[in-house]
Amino acid sequence: MAKQTITVIPGDGIGPDIIDATIKVLDKAGCDFDYEYADAGLTALENHGDLVPESTLALIKKNKITLKGPLTTPVGEGFTSINVTLRKQFQLYANVRPVLSFKGTKARYDNIDIITIRENTEGMYSGLGQVVSEDGQQAEAMSLITREGAERIVTFAYETAIKEGRKKVTAVHKANILKSTSGLFLNVAREVAKRYPQIESTEMIVDNCCMQLVMNPEQFDVIVTTNLFGDILSDLCAGLVGGLGMAPGANIGKDCAIFEAVHGSAPDIAGKNLANPTSVILAAIQMLEYLGMADKADNIRRAITEVIESGDRTTRDLGGSHGTTDFTQAVLERL
Repeated sequence: MAKQTITVIPGDGIGPDIIDATIKVLDKAGCDFDYEYADAGLTALENHGDLVPESTLALIKKNKITLKGPLTTPVGEGFTSINVTLRKQFQLYANVRPVLSFKGTKARYDNIDIITIRENTEGMYSGLGQVVSEDGQQAEAMSLITREGAERIVTFAYETAIKEGRKKVTAVHKANILKSTSGLFLNVAREVAKRYPQIESTEMIVDNCCMQLVMNPEQFDVIVTTNLFGDILSDLCAGLVGGLGMAPGANIGKDCAIFEAVHGSAPDIAGKNLANPTSVILAAIQMLEYLGMADKADNIRRAITEVIESGDRTTRDLGGSHGTTDFTQAVLERL
């Protein structure tokens, strides 16, 4: 069998360090991948004069599987978010953000296991109709929801629930106020739910969902929602398990997928060997599951769980005093 080649985008700030740690973990687990490296973000802007060079897009397209570190999109005029660009370019319509409690983190809960599935290409993030009036007194933007987009993401959520042995899918919306866009999403979600009688289906208004996630998060299993709500809820969920350092993300399309750390590039600690690589390692676990390598994914998850639980060489955000390399070494030893 031909080796699987992974496109690797180390990214900006702490990206190269935590990606390097993750590659070591994958190799130690016996994944036997080939890697092709590509630039994106500030690094690419400096090296190629472009945030996402054509060569990078070509590699993503060729290998179909990408592991990426955090990227910096310069703030200000004229720069589109790199993540949004990649999602549109490769039609990565599903954003999958699992959160799982690890004993030993400073999180408030110890039994969270939620997957947030966010529509990744429509809604308020479609970038349509953004206008600011000439006098700067008025601004508007357009939200676009299509039946096709809604059906695709809700179906994806139910199929994920079945594949992962989940019991319940909650569709989150604001159809009471946004009767057109959120209303269409909710109607489609109800239609799709009927096709999956074996899964419990619930629906929740987004503001109530935020409160419920804080007060009684154990009631949630799989959450499916539109782009903007999903962006906010998935970060809230990350906060339930100890923050963005513990939260990976996958962007999945029909025949292409990008797995990433969802936190920023943390330039203030870049190159200081302080960053916690867990988020990217967990993203690599998502990648292995996507590739049907569940046994290797489980081994890595077990190793990470043991390191965090035991407090052996953990990073500062986990209550330890160690850096990226020590933490990684502790994971490698357990593998």
